[in-house]
Amino acid sequence: MNVSRFDLVTLALFVAVARHGSISAGARQVHLAVGAASRRIADLEAAVNAPLLYRRASGIELTEPGQACLTHALRILKDVEQMAGMMSDYSSGARGTVRIWANTSSITQFLPDDLSSFMVAHPAIRIELEEQNSSSIVAAVLENRADIGIFADRTQAQGLVTLPYRDDELVLIVPRGHALARKASVRFVETLDSDFVSLPEATSLANRLLEESSRIEKPLRLRIQVRSFDAVCRMVAAGMGVGILPRLAVEPHVRSMRLKLVPLEDAWAHRSLLLGVRDPDALTVSARLLLGHLEAS
Repeated sequence: MNVSRFDLVTLALFVAVARHGSISAGARQVHLAVGAASRRIADLEAAVNAPLLYRRASGIELTEPGQACLTHALRILKDVEQMAGMMSDYSSGARGTVRIWANTSSITQFLPDDLSSFMVAHPAIRIELEEQNSSSIVAAVLENRADIGIFADRTQAQGLVTLPYRDDELVLIVPRGHALARKASVRFVETLDSDFVSLPEATSLANRLLEESSRIEKPLRLRIQVRSFDAVCRMVAAGMGVGILPRLAVEPHVRSMRLKLVPLEDAWAHRSLLLGVRDPDALTVSARLLLGHLEAS
């Protein structure tokens, strides 16, 4: 049997003929001339090498092979209809997967709410989120391992189109009994006589502290490095030093860990978080929808 001789128009015609009990009525439903419809039915019978219809003056009746052919034709047409609907969802952006890499600051402060509202509006879009440092995020987007990146300003991002996402404020965190806890605000240079608890050097925040301490030619007294905001707060609360973190990320820990947040007077303490993509026009529809949602947040 040559399956290449089967086509969807002929199968749709056969189903219509079987339902109406007439070749002419079936032909009208699928918008074919009666002669063309008769030839297609004859070609289908030749392809399966079996009679599918009893032709009578009053109409047609399905043979036993015709009944079997109808069952399979209905299943095939239903599968094709479901496939068309799913492909339509992909083309409209209602379905798909978006890969997003983001730094800890954005994940801790903003992304949970932003992604939650997006997924309520687009429940069939799947988001693959990975937490990384800013430089790794840029590399992933450039290498097409991520569709969208979220990273801190000052990150080298040549080759990417960047868009504003959110702003955050860096603050000094100290134990409540620390000498700097009594200040309403503080300049970064005033903190450098204290030991510091910091994130790993690969993070944009740790790099920023090292850059600023080098710029004012006063070294950062780095006592310990840990991998998360929560760990920085715990080490500061334990008296291991002071730290600098985004305000919104540490505010939930202030009461439970008996910490004090002191605003920094330095202009660089007000950061911008950026969205980065290789080419907005080359993104899938799903990724463009998410990018627009995040940009508008």
